[in-house]
Amino acid sequence: MAHHSESVDYGSYLALDQLLALQHPRSEPEHPDELLFIIVHQASELWFKVLLHELHGLISRLGAFDSIGAALSVRRVNALMEIVASQLSALETLPPQRFAQFRGYLGQSSGSQSDQFRAIEALSGLRDPHFMAAISDHGEPPAIVQQALAQPTLQDLFDQLVAHEGTTLEELYVGPAPTALFMIAEGLLEYEQNFSRWRFLHVQLVERIIGPGTGGTGGTLGAKYLQRTISHRFFPHLWAVRSKFYGATR
Repeated sequence: MAHHSESVDYGSYLALDQLLALQHPRSEPEHPDELLFIIVHQASELWFKVLLHELHGLISRLGAFDSIGAALSVRRVNALMEIVASQLSALETLPPQRFAQFRGYLGQSSGSQSDQFRAIEALSGLRDPHFMAAISDHGEPPAIVQQALAQPTLQDLFDQLVAHEGTTLEELYVGPAPTALFMIAEGLLEYEQNFSRWRFLHVQLVERIIGPGTGGTGGTLGAKYLQRTISHRFFPHLWAVRSKFYGATR
């Protein structure tokens, strides 16, 4: 039975007083664009939080061989990724000369320091040497990233689900009609493409504001580093099956 409390209203339920007091521009005098910069990144972290929550749910459903539940989870994950990517358009309104006026106040802060984002990458399947080096660059990876690395990858879990159903990745694409497994496979590839789209838009945004050759904050390589990440693959088996399929039809 749901518990009702008349003392809870919109503001108290969402803790709006605390939430709206979390923006602290550092520029002096306060730059009018710094609030936008802060809120876009804070909002991204909130969406990362719910995305991590949903990825853990997807992992649980795949591990339990719940194909229908997993298909629904993938759909929500993709909706969240589209929101994360679309937020970047707000920062496209920030001209380079205006960002330069408060950039120095960011200190050593950098988006590459987002533990939640690193955990999302790890949960999604990144395990390559470049990624492992990046998360260990300043010592032992944070607990949230270590916990993500301890989980099986989405690719491994989906492979196990396919085997449990007595089929193969190739057979998902030659059957008489789309199945739940086929919908999951396509949803996972859509997730990877949404993620890559976010990376690409991020690269374009950084290049537009600070230029393609300018170093980023926190000692990063800026757009050069981001460019390297675009080619990362979460689901190599799902990409490879397309080549096998078309190779078999020649």
